Amino acid sequence: MMKIIESPREGMQGFPRIIPLMEKVRYIQHLFRVGFDTIEIGSVVSPKVIPQMADSLEILKKLDLSHTSTNRMCLAVNVRGAEILAMKDTLTHISYPFSFSPTFLKLNVNSTVEQSFDVTETLIDLCLKSRKQPVIYISMAFGNPYGDPWSMGLLAEWVGKLYHAGARIIAFSNVSVEIDAALITQVYSTLIPMFPDVEFGLHLHTTNVGWYDKVNAAYLSGCRRFDGVINGWGGCPMAGKEMLGNLKTENLITFAEEKKRLGNIDQTAFAEVCKMAEEVFEE
Repeated sequence: MMKIIESPREGMQGFPRIIPLMEKVRYIQHLFRVGFDTIEIGSVVSPKVIPQMADSLEILKKLDLSHTSTNRMCLAVNVRGAEILAMKDTLTHISYPFSFSPTFLKLNVNSTVEQSFDVTETLIDLCLKSRKQPVIYISMAFGNPYGDPWSMGLLAEWVGKLYHAGARIIAFSNVSVEIDAALITQVYSTLIPMFPDVEFGLHLHTTNVGWYDKVNAAYLSGCRRFDGVINGWGGCPMAGKEMLGNLKTENLITFAEEKKRLGNIDQTAFAEVCKMAEEVFEE
């Protein structure tokens, strides 16, 4: 089956209107009814930088998780955030945006590559101790617009370092650079055989044009983990570039249905939450 990860965090983080706490809780509660593999609920970041995420820990307190088997994930951008999330029994996964692009890290988490890798190692250790799964994203995994070094060899080298640090779920993201299907095929067809026990994912930022070929390229190369956001809202507000939207979850579900890999997705519940999303994301 395909694993579909729905990320209201991605959709909301750069949204101009501050969405009220209980509106977020109600929306996320309905997302649990759909049957996604994982929902990325929020993040622990500076409220001055990302004010929309200031209530993420309050959301965790208010969610009713008694009738769901969906995994719950939050993002940390530093050790303190990882320590806070490691103590939350309501979470099953903690995500972290690693990158070997120095410029992106400076803009996104005000860190160097070495410091970011140190945080990654600590987060993985905290996850192991708290019986949670670390999900390590490699931002700018397909190249970057800043002129920082990138090659397949460099990407493979850093995947190897993350692997030896204990990462077993690694997702690749392009953040703010449009990429083509050929590059996606090259990346996954190279790395999946090299690290067969890693669950590789795709966190694709894209316009709604050409998404199918990109998702299909990853799928045919062996990727089965895909992130999406209903209606493609959001993006990375800290990339220093114009935001690309997210891959639409609607497209992912269409794709999974075509491949007969939809799994436990309840399409009626999904249609209902899509209608709700129109209200939540109304400016």
